[in-house]
Amino acid sequence: MTETASSTASPATVTRPNSEFVQAINLTDATMLVAGSMIGSGIFITSAAMARSVVSPMWLIAAWLLTGVITLLGALSYGELAAMFPRAGGQYVFLRESMGPLMGFLYGWTLFLVIQTGTIAAVAVAFGRFLGVLWPAISPDLYGWFPRASVCVSWLGCTEPSSAIQLGLSPQRLVALVSIAVLTWINLRGVREGKFVQTSLTLIKTAALALLIVLGITVGRNATAIAANFSNGNFGGNVDVNGAFVVAFGAALVGSLFSSDAWNNVTFAAAEVHNPKRNLPLALLFGTGLVTVLYVLANVAYLNVLPMNGTADAANALARGVSHATQDRVATAALEVIFSSAGATIMAVAILISTFGCNNGLILAGARVYYAMARDGLFFRRVGTLNERRVPAAGLIVQSIWVALLCLTGSYGQLLNYVIFAALVFYALTTIGLFMLRAKRPDIERPYRTIGYPVLPALYLVLTTAVMILLLISASTRQDAFLGLAIVLLGIPVYFIWRKSGATAM
Repeated sequence: MTETASSTASPATVTRPNSEFVQAINLTDATMLVAGSMIGSGIFITSAAMARSVVSPMWLIAAWLLTGVITLLGALSYGELAAMFPRAGGQYVFLRESMGPLMGFLYGWTLFLVIQTGTIAAVAVAFGRFLGVLWPAISPDLYGWFPRASVCVSWLGCTEPSSAIQLGLSPQRLVALVSIAVLTWINLRGVREGKFVQTSLTLIKTAALALLIVLGITVGRNATAIAANFSNGNFGGNVDVNGAFVVAFGAALVGSLFSSDAWNNVTFAAAEVHNPKRNLPLALLFGTGLVTVLYVLANVAYLNVLPMNGTADAANALARGVSHATQDRVATAALEVIFSSAGATIMAVAILISTFGCNNGLILAGARVYYAMARDGLFFRRVGTLNERRVPAAGLIVQSIWVALLCLTGSYGQLLNYVIFAALVFYALTTIGLFMLRAKRPDIERPYRTIGYPVLPALYLVLTTAVMILLLISASTRQDAFLGLAIVLLGIPVYFIWRKSGATAM
């Protein structure tokens, strides 16, 4: 790559200091931003679809353990970059500094179109889904009065109506839109308000998840589930580990990886973190480590309460098991077994808090990337400004508009499929950038150096690349993976058009 951040032609040279931001985020807040952005709806939902793919309890736990390892390796690698470049924009800045402005733009472009906004949309739709537990009228059925369409692209793997992209508005999606508007308004009021909501809700939902785990492995232990999952060789199951299974296992990782995504969001708000050279690496390590432990234990708890494999049309939650929990709400099904009908209400309230807090962190962080891009002349100029409360108001508003449109385009599963593939591409590229910066800029200050370099970052690259390949091979994820890749590549001509026309006024 001949184009570098130091080139006089690079838009990176117009970046101005971030001193206008308020450094209001301490180590606890930063750790809660990492953990809170990760813990959303995924851990309470995705184990059902994963169970249908991996078949046995052992492989379900293995999928979550592997995801935890991948996430921790990524966090260790990013810690060095975050301490080197503690600026607004985080990963966008890392890619710009290591591979040049084109790669930085491709990340910011994809983050805006798919990764950040798609994640926010998916979590918001899940918020609507769980509100439907408390208020059944909030259903996934599309309104007849609102324009709708079913889009199925056969060459990308769409072979039946169930895998088509459903465009339209439903009660659940309407709730999603309202939640996005409320959280955007909170973050427009200032970073202190945003971080207060984030830290408070993360503490609440972490405690709720921990309580679910304790209940599942103590008073909630169910004899039927224990026998089905752990006795008579059922734990490992009669699984033939062949090529088809490996592909299915890789596809199943979409759920756990999505549930563990967004750990890098704290780097986006680096300019607002107090003592970032110390606190950013620590927050990445503490936050991802905490969530990994909670996620693995949550699945152990599920398997203590529910059989792994159940029957789709069974009359109760226990018989449906993990694999066929109603609307994939595994955590709700577990509490239904423990507390009967009251369990569904308890879990719905906990997950509503969790998803609301998760999206607060995502909305807060994402706008900082668009701000950095705009300051480099690679996004609308207005987005590169702060309002009187010293937050990127224009970025928050533009982000909310695009998220609203995404909420109308797909189900939870479709959104997470194309989000995770695009995210993995840039996780891998950013780690390559770590190696490049070690070679190109060895004298730059590195307050923190990646533990286990170069072995652990290389292992992270191998694992993320392997998962990407499996997602492209699997028929169940191919359509959305290629869509994610196409969006990344579409950014190349857009970059050159933008550079030629100059920064565009909003």
